[in-house]
Amino acid sequence: MAVVITVPICLLLAAAGLAVYGRAEALGDARTTRAEVGLSLRVQELVHQLQRERGLTSGLLGGERGFRAPLAATRERVDTALRGMRSEPAVEEVVQRHLRRLAAVRAAADKHTADTDTADRTSSLAFYTAAVDALNAVDPVAETATRADRQLSDGLAALRELAAAKESVALERGLLNGVFAEGAFHGREYLAFTEVRASRVAALARFRQVATAPQRAALDKAFGTEGARRATGYENRAEDAADGSALRADAGTWWDTMTVLVDALHTVQQQVGDDVRDRADRLSHDAELGLAACLCVGLCTAALVAGFAVFASRSLTRPLRELAATAHEVARHRLPETVARIQRSPQDHRELLPPEDGRDTPDSRLLGGTAEIAEVAASLQRVEDTALQLAAQQAGLRRNTTESLANLGRRNQNLVRRQLSLISRLERQELDPDALAELFELDHLATRMRRNAESLLVLAGQNPPQPTAAPSEGIEVVQAAVAEVEQYRRVLIATVEPVRIRGHAASDAAHLLAELIENGLNFSPPTEPVEVHGWYDAEDDTYSFAVVDHGIGMSEADKERANTLLRDSGEEAVLAAPTRFLGHLVVGRLADRLGDGAQVHLFDTTGGGLSALLVLPGRLLAPAQSRSVTTPPAGPTVSALLNGFRAGVARAEARSTQGVSS
Repeated sequence: MAVVITVPICLLLAAAGLAVYGRAEALGDARTTRAEVGLSLRVQELVHQLQRERGLTSGLLGGERGFRAPLAATRERVDTALRGMRSEPAVEEVVQRHLRRLAAVRAAADKHTADTDTADRTSSLAFYTAAVDALNAVDPVAETATRADRQLSDGLAALRELAAAKESVALERGLLNGVFAEGAFHGREYLAFTEVRASRVAALARFRQVATAPQRAALDKAFGTEGARRATGYENRAEDAADGSALRADAGTWWDTMTVLVDALHTVQQQVGDDVRDRADRLSHDAELGLAACLCVGLCTAALVAGFAVFASRSLTRPLRELAATAHEVARHRLPETVARIQRSPQDHRELLPPEDGRDTPDSRLLGGTAEIAEVAASLQRVEDTALQLAAQQAGLRRNTTESLANLGRRNQNLVRRQLSLISRLERQELDPDALAELFELDHLATRMRRNAESLLVLAGQNPPQPTAAPSEGIEVVQAAVAEVEQYRRVLIATVEPVRIRGHAASDAAHLLAELIENGLNFSPPTEPVEVHGWYDAEDDTYSFAVVDHGIGMSEADKERANTLLRDSGEEAVLAAPTRFLGHLVVGRLADRLGDGAQVHLFDTTGGGLSALLVLPGRLLAPAQSRSVTTPPAGPTVSALLNGFRAGVARAEARSTQGVSS
């Protein structure tokens, strides 16, 4: 989904970025063009003043002393224009290259009035003409900035051609001003005159090709004045003097007439420049509007696409989030709680299952999603229903199995009881010692069978009816436990302090001790005895039985697992524990039946083997008629048992604390 949304967004943003970049570039070009057009007009103003200074200087060098006053004023205007160009690097470079001798040329022209041999009119004219040509060649407007707009490009071309035509007229004015002042052509002056007139005609023709109708009309008006017609008459006179004959023309009148024409052309030039500048301003304004429009469209498009992406994403993520929350709720709470209720329920589990007509109905919060999400929700619901059905089936199967085992255990228990009653009658009637010994062995085996049947009932969770008998002595409980194991001859009953155990706990304690004793007998060498100890702890008000063997012992992992089963022998532990740990489960169930405070713990025996400790709380002990024992009997065996028990309990508590912390 992220890829599907990101790709078109990136494409749209890229397109919008290109459009904005193009508009920004156009805006930059328009602004640059506007500034460069303004610079070009300022350069033409400088050129106009230089052309005037050139003509007046040429007339002064031709002998017309009346040009001195206007020449001084023109020089001041030229100097002012030059100072304004110092901030323009391109123009300043041309000025430094072509006008660095301007002061020397002016000084030579001024001295020529007093000494006619100090300045040459031709070289002075060439100096000014080279500077004007260099300034006209300065074109600050880049071609790439005007290529996109034909009107602007034509306007700039018209401005250039008009500048060339005006330069030709001004050059002709300055050239003939000196000739008329001198009275005749000298050297190559006539050839220069014809070249200048040809350049003017060519420039005006090119101007008319690119100029607009109003610009052409303004040019025709400039050449249609009375002064322009008089200037044409002066030009015709000059043409007739091509052979070097004398010219009878007033230089001052020629200068005034041509100055009017040059000023008119300069006015037309300013008009064309204003048109070009207005066009550049309009392009700049249009570029600004276009850039703003592109930015607005881009931002709106990005906002719309982002909104659509958010809407599309939420339309998918909201149902998926609800689906994930429902799945977590099912996995963590609903399903485990329902399964636990089914397993705890003693009756049929139909009422705990979802109704038949609603099992495929997804959560109402997911109805706003797509069909696929609704299908996933329905599948999740079916998975939950299937899991509940399996849990119900498993619970029913478990309950049936438990009931079958309990029924079988009760039958065996009843049969064994009848068998023990029959064996007891036979023992009372038998007089033969050998036969009586065999009956005793048979009685012993039947007693073991009764214990196995009771163990089966314990695992099945069936509490057999406890007789409300009188309290039993501790030694009697130990003897009853020894009587229910096969290798009872290997059991060594060590010091067992006097104690009275309440009747409802005596049988369970005997059964528990029998399981521990038999476990010790099975995992110790046939030649090694299994010891049973018992003592009372007045400080804790508890009585402890210890079963000590010197066999192969247990690994730390097996011992930790066994202690876990002894502490927690619930139904799940019965299902998960290996069959070789069933005896530990029986012991744990029996300890649970003894109630709070009763505990069984395994720990290593000093010197090798395994010891099991059964601790009975004071509430299971009946008041003793005479008991003054407050500490365990002295001796190395019991002390070792106590030390081992305390160390084992400390290690168990440490492991339990670490497990809780982790």
